[in-house]
Formats: sequence, structure tokens, C-alpha cells
Amino acid sequence: MSQFAYQPGEAVAESDNLGLKAEAAIIIDGKTGQIVYEKNADKVLGIASMSKMMTEYIIMESIKNGKISWDQKVKINKYVHDLSKAPNLSNVGLTEGEDYTVKELYQAMAVYSGNAATVALAQLVSGSEKNFVKLMNEKAKKLGLKNHRFVNASGLNNTDLLGEYPTGKADDENVMTAKDTALLAYRLINDYPEVLKIASISKLKFRDGKEYPNFNWMLPGLIFEYKGVDGLKTGSTDYAGYGHTGTVIQNGQRYITVVMKSTNKNERFADSTKLMNYAYSTFKKEKILPAKYQVKGKETLSVVKGKEKSVKIESEKAIELLVENGGKDNYKTDLVIDKNKLNEDGKLTAPIKKGEKLGYITITPKKGEDYGYINGNQTKVNVVAAETVEKANWFVLSMRAVGGFFGDVWSSVASTVKGWF
Repeated sequence: MSQFAYQPGEAVAESDNLGLKAEAAIIIDGKTGQIVYEKNADKVLGIASMSKMMTEYIIMESIKNGKISWDQKVKINKYVHDLSKAPNLSNVGLTEGEDYTVKELYQAMAVYSGNAATVALAQLVSGSEKNFVKLMNEKAKKLGLKNHRFVNASGLNNTDLLGEYPTGKADDENVMTAKDTALLAYRLINDYPEVLKIASISKLKFRDGKEYPNFNWMLPGLIFEYKGVDGLKTGSTDYAGYGHTGTVIQNGQRYITVVMKSTNKNERFADSTKLMNYAYSTFKKEKILPAKYQVKGKETLSVVKGKEKSVKIESEKAIELLVENGGKDNYKTDLVIDKNKLNEDGKLTAPIKKGEKLGYITITPKKGEDYGYINGNQTKVNVVAAETVEKANWFVLSMRAVGGFFGDVWSSVASTVKGWF
């Protein structure tokens, strides 16, 4: 195990003092999107080659929809060839006029952050990089990203694109927040989990006979190796600094971490290591509410026109949360009944089917900060009817009405008689 892999019992700083050098950071649950830590997560910053996660998403979607295929050939034009030879840029060399498969170009993009390979894929999908950038911004909105701007497919500064930048100004770059970057990574690995098979390649053997190491140095066999890391993307420019989006899984628990605007390569991985150590040493998935949970004192709801006068209600399923060690009891429940299900007297009207949704229970911490979810979800569970209440027949309803009438009469008489004394 690398010196950077988390070991049980290892001392980890408190969440408000992790000692991060990065300007912004976030940790989320890779399965649910629950946020467990953030630092300046809503600050808009340069993202550099972490932009390629959006290109990866669109490529995966295009393959799924049958628009392109992994083995489809892409002929390299002069601009892509020249860009692949540009000095000081991350690239796998691409030969003008030669055909490369979508899979080869995707691997070059995802593993070695090949900028020219990214442009070639963008041109394939949309006809031009300019059209593709428009698609990137549209897709960002559909995915729920709130603070973003894409001006090119690769994440380079436009000045590096040999005078052929697709949109924006000459010195523009792509920008996002740490929260949006985490959301993009979350959607990418959950909608297309197969991306991790490529993102986890530590060293790429390309057709030119060369071996290209992954820039994610936390992968197995690389300098900052960390147990369970299998993705996802790095990025760096003068404007953006150094960033890293990491995906890691240990004992079935996956986290996504993001650091943005570190000052050097090593620092971004040191900060990612701190985030992963903090996540695994501080949080544990706990069942906060069991399935079929009933709120004390609110186990039933009144019913009118039913064979029974009430119905039992319960939670539809259990609620699990990542909670700080020893913090399982630091949560309170609030029951919310759907007002549209109730009559003017606040009662349900039969018939009611078992399993019918009647409202929900929310879970909030009694103390401490609740960061919420990357996808905007709330910690809540549906409340449903635990049994069926059939509608009473006309005779029963009539007898109840008659009984109610005479009951009202008797109450009135009793009150009057009582007044005599």
C-alpha cells in the first residue's frame, strides 16, 4: 500500500481545518450525491482539462444513442494534426490523413488528456468544435449545472488553439464551480459507469508504440497511488491552476472529490488525499430510519366514508445517510402530509389503497451543517398507507348519517336538560 492510502486509525484533521491549499474543494457520496464537505464550492473558477468530462459524457451519450460507435473511424485533418504537435500541450500525436477509431481517441483524451483527440471527437459528433461547444453548454443546463461556461471542448486557453478557437475571446477559458464539477462527475460515472474502465488505465499503450502515463497520479502504480482510486480527471492551465476530480471506492463506499486551483501538481493530489482520508475516517453509512417507520403520535390518519375510520401510515423504505462517527442520533424527523389528499376537515377520503403515497418524512440534523445533495435532492422518504381502507357501502354510510343525526339531537337535548339544573 502506498504511503498515501488511507489506513484505519490514521489521524485526520477536523472538517473545518483540513489544511487544504486548494482554493475550492468538495466531497460527495458517489452513489447518492450527498455532500459531506465543501470549501468555496460555489466559487466560479477555471477548470482546464476537467472540461473533458463533459466531452466524455457527450461521447458516451452519442454512442448509447447510436450516433457514433467505438470502432468508427475518424480521419485526422490538418488542424487536428497541427494541434497534436503543438509544444507544451498534452497530446498523443495524430497523423494527418490517418484513421483512428473513436475508442483510440477517447482513450487518448481520458487517460493522457489529449487535446487534439478531444477536438477530433468534437468535430465527429457536431461537425465542428463550435457546434460542439454549443452542445456542451446545452447539456450542462440539462444536467443541472448552475455556474458554468464552455468556450472550447478541451479546456485549453483559447490562445493555445492555434488561432482557431471556436467561441469566446482569444484568452477565454472554461469555468465552473467545484459543486458543478462534482455534479458533472457524478452524472458521468452513474449514467455511464463504463467510463471508469478507461479512466482507471494507469498507462496507455498507443498505436505509435509509446506508453503514456495517466495524469491522475493517484491510480495504482503511480506516484500518489491511493487504494481504490479508479478515476477521474485532472486539469491545469495558468489561469485555472491545478485541479483534480477523483473517484475512489473502498469496501463498497464510493466518494467523488474535487480540488480546484491548487498551486502545483503535487499539491492537488496531496489535497485529494486529505479529502479521501477525511471521508473514510470520519463518515459511515448508517440506517437513520428503518423501513415501515411510524412517527410517534402520528401512526394513523382519520378516514371518512371508509369501512374503517382510520388508516395506519408508515415510511415506504429505509433512509440511509453518511453520518459522522457517533452521530447517528443527531437527526430529527418531520412528517408532511399531502394536503391534496385531505378534505376540508383534514381527513382522508376512502377508498385508500395499501402503498398509496400520502406524504413524506424529512430528515434534518439537530445540530451542525447540512450540505444537502449535489443533485438537489432532499433527505426524505415517502409516507404510504400501510393497509387498504375500502369505501363503505351506501347502507353503512346511511346508518352512520342517521346515527350522527340522532347523536347530534341527543347531545342538544342533553345540553338543554343540563341547563335546567
